[in-house]
Amino acid sequence: MNEIVAGVLRFVLRLVVVVMGVVLFLSLLAAVMVLALVWSLRAGWARLTGRPVTPWVMRMDPRTGFSAAFRSSERWSAARRGTPAAGDASADQEAPAARRGGVLPGAADVQDVEARDVR
Repeated sequence: MNEIVAGVLRFVLRLVVVVMGVVLFLSLLAAVMVLALVWSLRAGWARLTGRPVTPWVMRMDPRTGFSAAFRSSERWSAARRGTPAAGDASADQEAPAARRGGVLPGAADVQDVEARDVR
C-alpha cells in the first residue's frame, strides 16, 4: 500500500512540474507574440506613412557609467588634497577634516587600550 501511494505522489508531482513548464512556455510564447505583433504594426504604419522603419534600441552609452564613477572618485581625491572638487556645492560648508580621508571629530578623546594576555 505504501508503494502505491508513493508511486501516485511521484506521478502527481511529475504531472504538476510538466504542467508548470507548459504554462511558463505558453506565457513566454504569448509575450513574444505580442511583441512581434506590436513591432509588425509599428513597421506597417511606418511603411504606410512613408517613414523609415527604425529598430527598437536601448539608448545607453557604456561610457556614461565610467564617467560617473570617475567623477565620483575625483570628488574624494580632491577632498584628500584639500581642494574642493569642481561642481562640489558642499565644499564651502564642510571643512576638509570632516570629510572622508580627514581626521574624525572626537579622535582626540580616544584613549589607548592596554593589551592583555590571551588565555
